[in-house]
Amino acid sequence: MPSNPKLMVVASAGGHWVQLMRLRKAWDELNVIYLTTEPGLSDFVKSMAKDEGNPPPQFASVTDANLSEKGRLIRQLFEVFIAVLRHRPDVIITTGAAPGYFALRFGKWIGARTIWIDSMANAEQLSKSGQEVGKYADLWLTQWEHLVQPEGPDFMGRVL
Repeated sequence: MPSNPKLMVVASAGGHWVQLMRLRKAWDELNVIYLTTEPGLSDFVKSMAKDEGNPPPQFASVTDANLSEKGRLIRQLFEVFIAVLRHRPDVIITTGAAPGYFALRFGKWIGARTIWIDSMANAEQLSKSGQEVGKYADLWLTQWEHLVQPEGPDFMGRVL
């Protein structure tokens, strides 16, 4: 892995994004690409970096979609694929939802290390994406200790 790895952090807008932003101190001074479903978050990310004295990070957005919007989901899949190929991250971290799932899967194809942190909102069971992603994630985490299984995911604490 390079001495200054390229990190792609991915989350849908809303709660997934809030949880991802709670982790941002972990990647201070790294080469970061933010990928989300809300283009307007670009200004927030750049302002946040400036306030913290960090260089402006790269930012990309993709179509917002869910399982009930098949056409939009397919469009999102292709947009995430292009973003991963364009940026070629060394590491991908996601707090979930569809763009995170797609980024993690495509990241594995290019040799990226991958981390999935299932959303805090999934207290009773893992999210649909969280259930499917385990076999592809280098590190697969839940934020609820009672959801840990011998085959994964693991619990290392909560983001919120």
